[in-house]
Amino acid sequence: MSKKDKTLKEILDIILYENPSTQDEIAEKLGITRRYVTQLLQPLVKSGTVKRAYMIDLKSYETVVESVEDYVSTRDSKGNVLINDMLANMTKHVHSQLEMSFEAVLEYDENKASKALEMDYATNNMVEKIRTSVETIVSINKHSEISKSILYNEIAYDLERIGDYCGHIAKFVINDVYEVDGNILKKLKKMYKTAQSMIRLTMKAFIEGKTELKDDLMEMEDTIHIMQSKAINLIATQMAESTFDEKERSNYFIYLFRLIKAFKRIGDIAVEMMDVAVEFHDNIPRPTTPRTFR
Repeated sequence: MSKKDKTLKEILDIILYENPSTQDEIAEKLGITRRYVTQLLQPLVKSGTVKRAYMIDLKSYETVVESVEDYVSTRDSKGNVLINDMLANMTKHVHSQLEMSFEAVLEYDENKASKALEMDYATNNMVEKIRTSVETIVSINKHSEISKSILYNEIAYDLERIGDYCGHIAKFVINDVYEVDGNILKKLKKMYKTAQSMIRLTMKAFIEGKTELKDDLMEMEDTIHIMQSKAINLIATQMAESTFDEKERSNYFIYLFRLIKAFKRIGDIAVEMMDVAVEFHDNIPRPTTPRTFR
């Protein structure tokens, strides 16, 4: 493989798996100039293989990689491996998004809150990449199970929903004028750590097929519900002791309830994702009854 082909392979790997925003970012990761990145990508952009926001048309991509020796053997670009890698990267990004959002609350830092909200653009872009990749893989591989392939999109969409709730957490700092009471903050810390663990566990189940982790996940869900109840009781006590003469104080409690609900919903989504994992790997259909009525 020529040095030029090797560099092109590395550029395409970054686009597929690391979700770069600019050519400068690609150049920085590889330690090459932006001009060289542009030179290598230009023919692929003109042919439509690489599109805006660094989306890759996998049908055209198949033709490109055939000319690059040993490309597929170093990283299988087809089927489950490709989508699993994309989902793993999206999971890492959502973990970071949740971490940034909660750090903003802990430190009452509007700059971190704004950064967390900006991260949601990348989350949304990742969903679109996975969706188009799944569609293309289905069209390339006529023997693929369409029903199972669609489940990849559901997982990506659920991760996007978690990203949305990360935004709700970050907005607490931007919208509010009061810091969170220390006792309530202790409950929120527990909810945050549990939510992070639930995301990690459910994605391990989906990507690696370890659906036996569901029991552990359900225990974590119980923990989040317990912490939610305790936090709500603390808030109710504070509300009873408040006069509500100030509009800001009233808004504080409203936003605080939304903050607690955001963690609870992240836990709910993680359980829904586990149901998808069980259906995907164990062929056990998900319950049709909404979780709130089970």
